[in-house]
Amino acid sequence: MLRSPLSAYLLRIRPRSVRRVKSTLTSVSEKTEDDFEPTVYPTMRNHNRLRLYTRSLIPSVLNTYLPEAAKDLDPTPYIAAATVLPMRTNNYVVQELIDWSNVPEDPIFQLTFPQPGMLKPEALERISKLMKNNAPRTVLQREAEVIRKEMNPHPAQQKTMNVPRVDGHPLPGLQHKYRETVLFFPAEGQFCHAYCTYCFRWAQFTSVGSPQQFQSDDSKLLQLYLRRNRHVSDLLLTGGDPMVMSAQRLGGYILPLLKDPCLDNLSTIRIGTKSLAYWPYRYVTDSDSDDLLRIFEEVVKSGRQLAIMAHFSHPRELSTPTVQEAIRRLRMTGAVIRAQAPLVNHVNADPATWARLIRTETRLGVIPYYMFVERDTGARHYFEVPLARAVEIYSQAFSSVSGLGRTLRGPSMSATPGKVHVVGVTEIAGEKVFVLKMLQGRNPDWTHQIFHAQYDEKATWLDQLKPAFGQEKFFFEDELKNLEREENSSGNLYPYSPGMEYRCEDIFPPKD
Repeated sequence: MLRSPLSAYLLRIRPRSVRRVKSTLTSVSEKTEDDFEPTVYPTMRNHNRLRLYTRSLIPSVLNTYLPEAAKDLDPTPYIAAATVLPMRTNNYVVQELIDWSNVPEDPIFQLTFPQPGMLKPEALERISKLMKNNAPRTVLQREAEVIRKEMNPHPAQQKTMNVPRVDGHPLPGLQHKYRETVLFFPAEGQFCHAYCTYCFRWAQFTSVGSPQQFQSDDSKLLQLYLRRNRHVSDLLLTGGDPMVMSAQRLGGYILPLLKDPCLDNLSTIRIGTKSLAYWPYRYVTDSDSDDLLRIFEEVVKSGRQLAIMAHFSHPRELSTPTVQEAIRRLRMTGAVIRAQAPLVNHVNADPATWARLIRTETRLGVIPYYMFVERDTGARHYFEVPLARAVEIYSQAFSSVSGLGRTLRGPSMSATPGKVHVVGVTEIAGEKVFVLKMLQGRNPDWTHQIFHAQYDEKATWLDQLKPAFGQEKFFFEDELKNLEREENSSGNLYPYSPGMEYRCEDIFPPKD
């Protein structure tokens, strides 16, 4: 029987299509081993054993991957920058994501290799001079620490106003800035498969074992804190990157929470991770990837949402067969993947890049979530984008995608009082102003309040803005000063008003 080219093509792909449909429709309890079988592409076989590259390997990496015409790129300034800023990348990033023909301008290279311009000229000169003079390692480290302290290593008062206390004692590895959400920093997850040069938690990775580190391995403490705080509905495991942990260790933190009858208020477990972008093999071919996915299924089976808070900074991070297969397998577990990233110079500071990023995420079933403003820490002078320009980039990208991609919120500043949305620029009573809205506040009553700031084309952060219309201060400033003197984190200070508290029986009525 003669077949058309189209029917022949459909027959060829039918087994694969049937398997996809089956795995999508099969309930969690009916899934079999075959449903978790990954599609293994050639690139997965070639590079699925993690190899890390750190500062000392910068010269050999450049020498290996740079084309002949660019071999004269001097590695010394990059080593100097990586002496102050954390540096770690891996074979997947180096071989699959970086376009070496476009180095040093390539956005992924900028994203994962500390650049000389990320240090202020005088700081770069100080470090370079010590290196040239073969200064002892201790001297070099001491100078690097001095420079780090000049770079606001812990912005938005993370280590003071966010840390909860019980009987006056701070709880290590916990942050509770907003009433409904607790952050937990598992000790085994305080590093990453590769480090982002813009990371606002960069200080976590520069001085292992020092006070710069923020972590805990006390799963019982986490469980007791969640029991004690019935207003908490969301737990965010963060770092670093919790996905560097083994499935067994991650399960040790998560599974006891699912079985605790006193934690019916816990409705969402979030995992903040860059692993999908930097090491998607974690969900495909790592030795315990199937065990990891089964833990995620257990979260969903418990009646809770598992939210993978993925960090995608550039559309190229979504382009490989490996990451697309990882996304497919994650979605099979019932997990929801949400994507967020800062708007940063040298990486994604143009509307076309963001439009491609949003379209690709939406196509793959990833929900665009936040466009953040680069925070006031680290190499901010290198990455920051003026707020006025950020609004333009967001608006142009937002208007170029379909409705499903317009779940992206931004530009948003994660500042000391809360998440401040730069809604736009307008003119009111003859004054040009920024329109701002509090998306999330230390005081929940601040949420969604609109306020205005004088237009400033150079401003890049909240502390550079002045109130509009002759006002002396923003509406939250007096209360924020009072919060700074409180004996506990802001997330503990605001109980629900009557009738608004969380009641599990509203969602799961008791059975007769």
